[in-house]
Amino acid sequence: MTTKTDQIVPLRNFVIAMTELVSQSKDEVTLVNASSKLLSKLITTDTWLPEFCTIPHPDFYQQYLLHADPLERFSVVSFVWGPGQKTPIHDHCTWGLIGMLKGAEIGQRFKYDFMGKLVSDGPETMLHPGGIEVVSPSIGDIHIVSNAFSDKTSISIHVYGANIGAVKRHIYKPDSGEMKNFVSGYSSQQTPNLWDRSAEIRSQLN
Repeated sequence: MTTKTDQIVPLRNFVIAMTELVSQSKDEVTLVNASSKLLSKLITTDTWLPEFCTIPHPDFYQQYLLHADPLERFSVVSFVWGPGQKTPIHDHCTWGLIGMLKGAEIGQRFKYDFMGKLVSDGPETMLHPGGIEVVSPSIGDIHIVSNAFSDKTSISIHVYGANIGAVKRHIYKPDSGEMKNFVSGYSSQQTPNLWDRSAEIRSQLN
């Protein structure tokens, strides 16, 4: 019999594996590549994601914290997009992975041209379930993301190289490219209980 605590095992295993990775202090490229493989496995199913981390808001996309490393070396976040919702143009100031769990997202990257004007950096991209996108100041960190659907919710799982809700970042005005500081925070004070293993231990009792 599967219990709610059993269902969250894939997320717990992901967090354990990520903790081991960041503890090895590898360079960003190696860390991102290894983290992408772990995230790819995690997003093959959505049964592990707690229900409260799937609820959209009628007006704003939601950022539900799934786990923050106690040393703030990484964080895992569920982004829930209501129909037609999108971000402002923004950056992250750290590496990040976006793994599509349900629905689809449209992303558009930006960069500053030689005149200092904010311009599109390539065509729009569509992220489908199972797909992963990478952002980082070293490869391109400014983008806008939107739900690809106007009639249903989309959910993506993000992994960042910091406690992303506490990072001072920037949003950008599309016409002038002017930057404004912001800190995203999180959409709920509640986080999943990854560490209740009592059902597993009880099953081993004589």
